Amino acid sequence: MTQGRPLLNRRLAEFGTTIFAEMSALAVRTGAINLGQGFPDTDGPEEVREAAVRALRAGHGNQYPPGPGVPELRTAIAAHQQRRYALAYDPDTEVLVTAGATEAIAASLLALLEPGDEVVALEPYYDSYAACIAMAGATRVPVTLHPEPSTGAYRLDLDELRAAVTPRTRLLLLNTPHNPTGTVLTREELGAIAELACARDLLVVTDEVYEHLVFEGEHLPLAGFPGMRERTVTIGSAGKTFSYTGWKIGWITANPALVTAVRSAKQYLTYVSGGPLQYAVAEALRLPDSFFEGLRADLLAKRDLLCDGLAEAGFGVYRPAGTYFVTTDIRPLGSGGDGIAFCRELPVRCGVVGVPNAVFYDHREQGAPFVRFTFCKRTEVLAEAVARLKGL
Repeated sequence: MTQGRPLLNRRLAEFGTTIFAEMSALAVRTGAINLGQGFPDTDGPEEVREAAVRALRAGHGNQYPPGPGVPELRTAIAAHQQRRYALAYDPDTEVLVTAGATEAIAASLLALLEPGDEVVALEPYYDSYAACIAMAGATRVPVTLHPEPSTGAYRLDLDELRAAVTPRTRLLLLNTPHNPTGTVLTREELGAIAELACARDLLVVTDEVYEHLVFEGEHLPLAGFPGMRERTVTIGSAGKTFSYTGWKIGWITANPALVTAVRSAKQYLTYVSGGPLQYAVAEALRLPDSFFEGLRADLLAKRDLLCDGLAEAGFGVYRPAGTYFVTTDIRPLGSGGDGIAFCRELPVRCGVVGVPNAVFYDHREQGAPFVRFTFCKRTEVLAEAVARLKGL
């Protein structure tokens, strides 16, 4: 190695190829049904795709769009927050368009953290959270969501959350509805988090990309709680809602000072992206309520199809209140509780791919026996996957 040092920055040394890349490659190699990576197997609304085509042909966004995002999309995002949650944001100073939610997370953490800061995050967490915290030179402090077999849900221990906050804590990183557990934080839990953030003067970055995929309970933006409007960066995304995950159009809403800070980091990442697609997402956000209701109903039926099938196959099932993922316990299958080994063997055993939850934990032993499957696939694909899994 050059100068005796590894080539990879030591902050990223613990992160290899993402589990999603590994499992998707395994699905291709074995011809298995891929219920691991969370992308739909059909495109979203035709009118949204046609809006992108019109923008391309009209030359809208084919050259560099404005750094903060095209005005039409920023206006549509602000209108969406107002219509859905009665949260008023200025599209010119309080909205920033990003290259998907992943860049929004990266830019927010790079902008708001310094070496030595601590970030409290709910564990298990999406793998980019840990990597972005590391790139910022900060320290992650996990607070584990605990499975409750009696209720089929995961729960946040608020006392554990409070105990995790120290004088070095700079920021809380939340995700609700929560990937991978499917937990939807309740009004009481969010209220307690808001009280803690205000009392300890903490910033909060909240990933709400599954906001329209709630089956039980309701989605409540943390920014709407007392004292949180000025300290919260809210992240949204078009990919999960409109089934165009490859477009990578995300955004943040926050007060002008927070948006300015995040934009300062974001401009040196992608600067801008997806110009014509931004115009299409602006139209998508204006779709009638019937679209969002239909999306929820479709995924609810698919959730129940997959959850029921997994239970019949012998898995322990934690039926999600939101997102399009279901967490399962493999121990009832007599597999020994090693989710990583189980997922690597599953495509060969029955032609289905899942993702081991252990990779979403710092405390690997906490997630070892759990495996995540996605149900954002066609009904006939899910039915075939269920039939294969019953062969276990």
